[in-house]
Amino acid sequence: MGRRNKSEEYSDYSDSYSDYSYSYGSYSDYSYSYSDSDSDDHKKDRKDNRSRSRSERKEKRESRSKDEQKETKKEESRKRSRSHSPRKSEKSAKQEEQKVEAPTLITPEVNNSRAGGVYIPPFKLARMQTNTDDKSSPAYQRQTWEALRKSLNGIINKVNVVNIGNIIPELFQENLIRGRGLFCRALMKAQLTSPGFTHVYAALVAIVNTKLPEVGELLLKRVVFQFRRAFKRNDKLVAVSLARFIAHLVNQQVASELLVLQLIFLLLEHPTNDSVEIAVNVTKECGQYLSEECSEGLNQVFDAFRHILHEGEIEKRTQYVIEQLFAVRRTNFEEYPRMAPELDLVEDGDQITHRVSLDDVIDKQEHLDVFHVDENFVENEATWNKIKATILGEEESESEESEEESEEEEEDSEEDEEKKMEKELLIEDQTGQDTANLRRTIYLVITSSLGFEECTHKLLKLSLREGQEIEVCNMLIETCNHETWMNQFYPNVAQRLCMLEKKWQDAFCQCFVDQFERIHQLATPRIKINAMFFGYLLSVDCLPWDLLSIIHLTENDTTSSSRIFIKELLLKMSNLLGLKELNARFQAPELRSELVGMFPRDNSNDVRFAINFYTSIGLGGLTEELRKTLEALRARKAKQ
Repeated sequence: MGRRNKSEEYSDYSDSYSDYSYSYGSYSDYSYSYSDSDSDDHKKDRKDNRSRSRSERKEKRESRSKDEQKETKKEESRKRSRSHSPRKSEKSAKQEEQKVEAPTLITPEVNNSRAGGVYIPPFKLARMQTNTDDKSSPAYQRQTWEALRKSLNGIINKVNVVNIGNIIPELFQENLIRGRGLFCRALMKAQLTSPGFTHVYAALVAIVNTKLPEVGELLLKRVVFQFRRAFKRNDKLVAVSLARFIAHLVNQQVASELLVLQLIFLLLEHPTNDSVEIAVNVTKECGQYLSEECSEGLNQVFDAFRHILHEGEIEKRTQYVIEQLFAVRRTNFEEYPRMAPELDLVEDGDQITHRVSLDDVIDKQEHLDVFHVDENFVENEATWNKIKATILGEEESESEESEEESEEEEEDSEEDEEKKMEKELLIEDQTGQDTANLRRTIYLVITSSLGFEECTHKLLKLSLREGQEIEVCNMLIETCNHETWMNQFYPNVAQRLCMLEKKWQDAFCQCFVDQFERIHQLATPRIKINAMFFGYLLSVDCLPWDLLSIIHLTENDTTSSSRIFIKELLLKMSNLLGLKELNARFQAPELRSELVGMFPRDNSNDVRFAINFYTSIGLGGLTEELRKTLEALRARKAKQ
């Protein structure tokens, strides 16, 4: 192999270098191997490939730019359409919101209708209800149940003092027998959220209770059960609200007064600041009713409050609350009336009172709050329609009668007044009912008074007819006799009455005669109290002393009961006046002739009996004149 010169080697080296540099510049063709043996055809192919790839990339860029331009044009056209039609967009948005808020779900389990368990607009649902042929189907019963629930909630939420008379007919349009659970639940929920309307809700319950007692009883049981739960859980807000509800139900005579007394004593059994405050509020709400119907129970309640004050274990603020309660009682609960005149809608004879206690086992009947399919739905609805017609028919007839009466009164007012006056003059009560009512009123006045001056003032304010004063005196004496010991309250009232007018003095004189004639009918403790009552009136000169002329102190004219009466009478007078003053009054010339029965002078046996009687009771100082008389009789008998 011959040797090559340097110029040829250099040219070969430069060619291979140029090929390598060119291939390195085309980064897309790394896989190719370059050598000195590459041909020109191969170079052409590589150039064609590079040009082709460049054209493809360029086309892709152009297509992308076109797509982006189309999208921007579409967005601009959408914005322009929205800006040109704002009202249409707002309406469509509202329609969409209504479609979202107001649909009703008909589940396949309850409703097997054509809807198939989808959301249905309200107008379509109402149309489907009217087109339902099967009234006893579960779907129709569910629909009526929901309508009943909504209607009861609406009626209860809008009732108030002004419109309660108009709400009652609307309420009885609903099936309260089927929905009594819903009614009680809605009413209790409304009362908890609005305690200020408690008296209105209680009046509503009282009206319903007259027609449907089972509804009133169910509500009362649930209220009592809920209060017991709140009391055990120390839930003050719920306990205060429900205790107030119970108090107003008692005022409306739906519940017995024993329930509220039991509630108050439960709160005061272990007094705390909260329990005492709740008890004070309940006492204020129903204090006026308790003072009329159960004054003894109210007195026990205030004795418990007084005991709590004396112990002083509660806070000063709570003690001040109790003192305010005593101040309210002095005004006879004028700031807390039993009920507003607008809510006194039920007659006393028509009301039905339920005896529910805090200790009773209560069945709340919670199943009444939940929908159940009724197999006898159609028959029960027909029965309710008859009951509803009866209730609303009575109300309509009463309203019609009242309208007719008002028209007649307007036309013939003068003639009616004359006829009424004639009837009043001719009517005489021969059943004794007026006397019984008067005695009951007098008894309530006496037992509800805090002092004898207040009692005297109230008795004088009674509208008494002529001759009825003796009923006041008899009630005062009988009430005094029922005390366990002599209460000075009653003689003080009698003293004030006798000092005011002579007719009261004459009435008590007649009572003294009547009491002495039937003294044997009384028990010994009552005889003693009776004698001390009249002994006080005689000592203060409210009764004339010649009244004692009816007493004949002899063995034949007296009994053991009458002798006890005379003994206690004279001992009371001796304690108040003194034995010397008493003897001087008895021996006064103006009384000697009147008191011959007490100090006999003709028969020595009677004189001896009187001396022994006065000596045995400790009043031997009254026997001085009797002993002189006895000696004179003996001397006269000895001369004969």
